[in-house]
Amino acid sequence: MSEAGIEELVDRLQRRRRAYEEACDRVEEAGEDRLQRLAEYYEDLTGLFNRYESRIVSDGEGEVDMEAFIEYQDELAHFFEHLPGDLPHREDFEAVDDVMHERYLKHADFQDAREALSPVAELVERLEERERTRERLEASRDALERKQRSIDERITEYERLVELGDADLDAPVERLREPIEAYNDAVETAFESFTREASAGEVLGFIESTAAFPLVEYRQPPDDLLAYVRTAEAGTESIPQLLEYAEYSVSKLDHYVADARALKRNVATHRTYLQRLDAEPLTIGWPPPTAETLRFRCRELISVVDRFEPPESVEKRLRDVRALGRREDYERLRESAVARTQLDESERKRLKSGEIQTELQQLREQRERLSDVLSG
Repeated sequence: MSEAGIEELVDRLQRRRRAYEEACDRVEEAGEDRLQRLAEYYEDLTGLFNRYESRIVSDGEGEVDMEAFIEYQDELAHFFEHLPGDLPHREDFEAVDDVMHERYLKHADFQDAREALSPVAELVERLEERERTRERLEASRDALERKQRSIDERITEYERLVELGDADLDAPVERLREPIEAYNDAVETAFESFTREASAGEVLGFIESTAAFPLVEYRQPPDDLLAYVRTAEAGTESIPQLLEYAEYSVSKLDHYVADARALKRNVATHRTYLQRLDAEPLTIGWPPPTAETLRFRCRELISVVDRFEPPESVEKRLRDVRALGRREDYERLRESAVARTQLDESERKRLKSGEIQTELQQLREQRERLSDVLSG
């Protein structure tokens, strides 16, 4: 939002704040307790009007509901019997009683009754006006607070861009990328061989064992599938073979496994899970994590990867990756990698020209302006 748009929100809040304060003053001037007391009796009486008028008037627009007319007269009499003698504007209420002492009532009688209560209505309106202005003030405050949160988010975003802009975009990030890519390629190849050649029971047992390592985020095998590959003879087959079997008809499958329907029930229903098993949770992402996180992740991966016995080259490359976190220039190279990944060409140009830094300063000034107004 432009500066003009923010000032419009601010002006609206200030106008509504003044309106609310004036409404509060008007209530205080008349006396809060006095107005509340008047409002109670005014609402009771006008409530009677609203409930009965359409049913009991005799203006020729329909039959009078005599039962309702009697109820109305009884309730009206009860109201005036209990009208306090010291009630402010009691005479205005009594004027209503005089109007209503008719054998037949017309809409004009109710209009006269409301007119007699107009001095009371004007006083009661002060309470309603205070409530309306309070709601409008709260709506304006909410709008400004939402705008403030939006500005906070943009400030955070711009501060991060400025931080990224301070990175050395020409730093030799290949010193990190090459060892990481070498490990990722090796572990992906090794895991693909493992899932292709090992039994389904072995593979899913390996996946289950990774639950003890929070930084290796495999989705755990479904319980029924895991139980099946551990108990059924078909569990000694590889995952690709089980997926192929799952495509067969039951009659054809009977020639290959002891219980075709059990395989269909346990494998076919989890086809998507099995097809999506890959080495991604065992890889190192790009840009890489902080040095501390990298060390912890590599430590877990060394323990996990060893469980499916990949070629020694995989573990060696993983140790090479772990060693990256001990480099003195690791964080500088990592920041460069992060900046290159997250900054697009437009953002780089705006950072270089100082445009983002200028907008960041403007956002901070806008936020300070909103904070001053909201705390006022």
